[in-house]
Amino acid sequence: MFTDHDLVDLTLTLDERLPTTWPPHVPFLRHIWNWFEDVDEGHHVLRSHCGSYFTEVLLLDEHIGTHFDAPAHFLQKHAHTGADPITGDMVDVRVFSGAAAVIDVTAVEDRGAAPGTSPFITKNDVEAWEKQHRTLRAGDIALFRTGWDRHYTSRNGGRGYAYDVAVLKQAPGWPAPDVDCMRHLLDREVRCIGTDAPSMGAAHDGGPVHVEGLGGGAVFIEGLANLGQLPATGAYFQFLPLKISRSSGGPGRAIGWLPAAR
Repeated sequence: MFTDHDLVDLTLTLDERLPTTWPPHVPFLRHIWNWFEDVDEGHHVLRSHCGSYFTEVLLLDEHIGTHFDAPAHFLQKHAHTGADPITGDMVDVRVFSGAAAVIDVTAVEDRGAAPGTSPFITKNDVEAWEKQHRTLRAGDIALFRTGWDRHYTSRNGGRGYAYDVAVLKQAPGWPAPDVDCMRHLLDREVRCIGTDAPSMGAAHDGGPVHVEGLGGGAVFIEGLANLGQLPATGAYFQFLPLKISRSSGGPGRAIGWLPAAR
């Protein structure tokens, strides 16, 4: 398996100059904790506390960069049973791997949306994909390719990715599935759904689709990248998140497996 496949990195890079977190959450921060030797140049001080090696302290929001949402992210109690929701460490790691169903919804942006709002991905969009390719099935990883990862840059402080949309409400938002679309995916027994947008939810109201999907037993992977390098079908998707106790989710590394060109 490892020698007859090519890999595509589907993960956003973490950097202080990039829009790594949902505004106004704590941005990505890091500090050099130990350096090879003491350096004191006035404005630039490094310390070798523990020996001649390099290590940093990182401050990470749970939902930084490419990350997943566990049910606990939006559910305090299970809607039907009243049980405590599933936290990130409780999610079965097998749910993050499966056949990639890459649903190209880049044209949804052309439908237009008011500043601060998202155009919706509908059940009809998914059914059109199914008609062209195949019916979604249990174990599939449904990946919405919106093309929004093109905004994940340091240009203008990275504001085009989420801040100008969600906070300033000066620009239209990313395509996002509506509740009916999410129900359709759940009916198909899809339990892992990803997007290359900063959120699965609409910019103007992300709650309903999170409650519907996470409450229906799915997990979301948000902040993916490079979905355009995957075919609609035929690739294998894998995401491996950090295992953080009592968490609402967490960051990880996402990759796509492609059959190697012969």
